[in-house]
Amino acid sequence: MNSTPQQIRNTKLGPQVVQALKSRFFDAWYFDERGEAITKVLSLIPKTDTVSWGGSMTVTALGIQERLVTQGVRVIDRDQAPTKEERQERMRQALLCDTFLTSSNAISEDGHLVNIDGMGNRVAAMLYGPKQVIVIAGMNKAVKTLEDALTRARTIAAPLNIQRFPDLKTPCTQTGGCGNCRSSDSVCSYIVITRLCKPAGRIKVILIGEDLGL
Repeated sequence: MNSTPQQIRNTKLGPQVVQALKSRFFDAWYFDERGEAITKVLSLIPKTDTVSWGGSMTVTALGIQERLVTQGVRVIDRDQAPTKEERQERMRQALLCDTFLTSSNAISEDGHLVNIDGMGNRVAAMLYGPKQVIVIAGMNKAVKTLEDALTRARTIAAPLNIQRFPDLKTPCTQTGGCGNCRSSDSVCSYIVITRLCKPAGRIKVILIGEDLGL
């Protein structure tokens, strides 16, 4: 089967983004397809680790949580909490897990990660706490510049993500476009740029040559 122009672009650009990430002290890998990427992710997680994750359609789509449970790895799953209070407590516990799984809203070609968060728990875990963070992202998240990455997070990722929660009252829920709002329901409370990984190698980035997540 012939490769599509998008697949050809991903195969060429992905390794370049990996090198840019490595120059900023991230560990990074590129895989054309998800199968090898999933195998790599699981190989990075010791069986003795406690694992948690932020809200990530990419991680969910790849079925990584289910594979970890099947392998007997201890997980902290906020979505299985019986009450709102327990859900919040599990989110707090996740900040001190061994391995935290997430995606990224955007990655610039020169190796910046850009993430936008409503509650802040996901970006907090990326910054400090878990022993390692594994970022899994489709090449649809890769954009040219840091400015492009910020634009993608604000005007593409956030308005798309909020459509998953139709009860939230923000301009983008209604219009599909960013209204730069100050709503209490906003999912744009925290915007974080990760320009260097410290300590080196703590954040590991797996790029996949597919469209994954929002």
